[in-house]
Order: sequence, then structure tokens, then C-alpha cells
Amino acid sequence: MKSFINKYWGWVFLAVPLILQAVFFYFPMFQGAFYSFTNWTGLTYNFDFVGVNNYKILMTDTKFMKAIGFTLILTVAMIVGEIMLGILIARALNSKIKGRTFFRAWFFFPAVLSGLTISLIFKQVFNYGLPAIGNALNIPFLQESLLGTGTGAILSAIFVMLWQGVAMPIILFLAGLQSIPSEIVEAAAIDGANNRQTFWQIELPYLIPSISMVFIMALKGGLTAFDQIFALTGGGPDNATTSLGLLVYNYAFKSNQYGYANAIALILFIIIGVVSILQIKLSNKYQV
Repeated sequence: MKSFINKYWGWVFLAVPLILQAVFFYFPMFQGAFYSFTNWTGLTYNFDFVGVNNYKILMTDTKFMKAIGFTLILTVAMIVGEIMLGILIARALNSKIKGRTFFRAWFFFPAVLSGLTISLIFKQVFNYGLPAIGNALNIPFLQESLLGTGTGAILSAIFVMLWQGVAMPIILFLAGLQSIPSEIVEAAAIDGANNRQTFWQIELPYLIPSISMVFIMALKGGLTAFDQIFALTGGGPDNATTSLGLLVYNYAFKSNQYGYANAIALILFIIIGVVSILQIKLSNKYQV
């Protein structure tokens, strides 16, 4: 027995996290997939198997279609914004400017704050701060809360999520830029390469792994957006900013349609999986 333990004791440390992951991740995932084919309300142990009826209802659910549209807009904005702003700011912070340490800490600061707290603060800014400025300066579109209109609420949600979401990409891109051997950059400068050529021919190839990572982070953040949207707009006005995650919450905990909510969650899981696989294959192609 002692020799057996001495030989296989390492498997114990591997088995514990695997068991925990199976119990708290894989089992609920498969259970949720099963409930998506039922009409379970979540209030009792009774339910009926309805097959793909929940998925048929999804195709005519206007709330689901609106949530799909807003989630796609938010996700695209997050991906494009985090990559473009992240690279732009990282390049600026990588240059020889005074106070680089201060600015690096300043841009990373939003990442350590709670998304819920940030949304609650910006909600007050949009509801009271900006209208006060608009009235004082006689700016018509700022005199009313931006959260009161569909377009304004969408733009506000994108702004708040980007304000916090771009912090980590800046650090990743900054690390990627600092990993470039100085000899290569100096050689390019000697050969007459300008700033634009240096970026496209030298910096960008080194940033491909970081871009791939930021893409996955932004994709996840956009498709699974919940807490910030919930605190900022609550999904309004008129469901204009209801994300898929918030829609799942509303159907599960407000309407007690747990089976239907699980169907939406499963669709979201499949979308994330497919896009992630395509992105990984594409990034591997360019890395080669």
C-alpha cells in the first residue's frame, strides 16, 4: 500500500481539481442542456419533456432577436475597440515620454475596479452629470439622459464597458511591444523604415499572440455581458440594451422559465465555441 501511494500520490493532486470541475462545471452544463428540452419552471421538481419546442419559440421571440442584435453590436465594438485602442495607447506608453510609469498605472486602474461599481457611477453621470452640463452649456442632445433613448443607451453601454475593458489589453500589448528585440527596430530605422512601416512589418507580427488573446477576452466579455448592463440600464429602454446574458436572467428568475432560459444559454455557449475555434485556427494560420 505504501509503495502504491508513493508511486501514484501525484494523481491525487490531479484528481481533486478534475472532480471539482466535473461536479461544479460539467455536470451543471449537461444538466442545463437537458433542461433546455423541458418546460421546467425551476419552482418544482415537475417538468415535461418538450423536445425542441423551446428552440422553435426562440425563432419568433422578439426579445431574443433584440438581444442577439445588441449582443453582436456590443461584442464587435468590444473587439474592435479593445484591439485598436489597446494598441494605440500601448504604443504611446511604450514611447519615451515623461511620466510613463504614472500613465501606465493610470490606464490600468479601471481593471482593478468592480464592473458593477463602475456602472453605478456612470449611471449617475449619464442621468444627472451630463444633463447638468448640457443645460449649462446649452447642448441639446446632452440635456436629457443618454440612457433614456435606445441609441444613447447602447452607446453609453459600449463606452462604459470599453473604458474598463481596454485596461488589460493595454498591458498585454505593452508587454508584446517590449518583447521586440531592440536590434530589429534599430536595424529598420537605419534602413529608413518610417513609423508606419515599423508598425506593420515589425510590431504587428509580434503582437499577433496578444491580439489573439485580447480577441478571446473581448469576445467573452461582449457575449457574456451581464453585471455592467444590469446595473447601467437594466436592459432598457424597451429592451434595447438587453444582452443574451441578461435575457437568460430575466427568463429564469423573473419569468420562471428555466427550461427556456437554458435553451438561450445553450445557444450562447455554441456561438462562443464556434467563434473561438474559428479565431484560434485563424490566429494559428497567421502565426505560422
